[in-house]
Amino acid sequence: MALFLKSISCRSFNHEDQLVHDFKKNNSRCKELISTSTSSSPCISLTVWRKSLIFSCKGFTVIGADGNLVYRVDNYSGRRDQTILMDASGKPILTICKHKKLRIVDNNWFIYEGEVLGDHDYNTTSTTKTSSSSSSSRKKPIFCVKKQMKILHSNINVLAHVYYHGTSSDKRYSYIIEGSYANRTCKVLDAKSRNVVAEIRKKQAVSGGVTFGLEVFVLVVMPGVDSGFAMAMVLLLDQMFS
Repeated sequence: MALFLKSISCRSFNHEDQLVHDFKKNNSRCKELISTSTSSSPCISLTVWRKSLIFSCKGFTVIGADGNLVYRVDNYSGRRDQTILMDASGKPILTICKHKKLRIVDNNWFIYEGEVLGDHDYNTTSTTKTSSSSSSSRKKPIFCVKKQMKILHSNINVLAHVYYHGTSSDKRYSYIIEGSYANRTCKVLDAKSRNVVAEIRKKQAVSGGVTFGLEVFVLVVMPGVDSGFAMAMVLLLDQMFS
């Protein structure tokens, strides 16, 4: 668990003493969260804590079965329309942005590789300029996730559809998310095979005295599936249904 301090120190902060204090305060709780994890399954099992390790900062802390920090989300700005998923060292892995075009109802989210700076026009058909400044502010999304409107569809079990290449204009979505995020029971399914690629489950205590609510749950990632992609689905569902 000492790797938590090392990972936090890799990111630039002006309040290092405060970070150390926050870590010490939360460290015992992190050990408690992972105490029910198992490593016998060929799947990757991650414990997701709906809390940032940084004081007064909303976010997520994701812990592996070995007790080490895997991913983190620290929302300093408080913006719900843009979330950055980082690895343990604080390196941006994916950026999740909500579509901002002027509509009465807009249920599209975009996933970008790395960190996205500033606002985007989300025009996936426009040509990206070669300059470094334009490339950082005009990245093309790698996924588009469209929230299912319950009043327009009969299958209320479907939560969202995931499209490759950042556009939902193609009706052939790649993944479908089903279940209930409010109850922490969701599955991400391959659209063609209907195989489960990731699953959100409630955290179960193996011994008495430990109670887990909705703030702590398990993300199971199937073999061959990128765990960063699976965690991005968690962040999207949290934005859609929290």
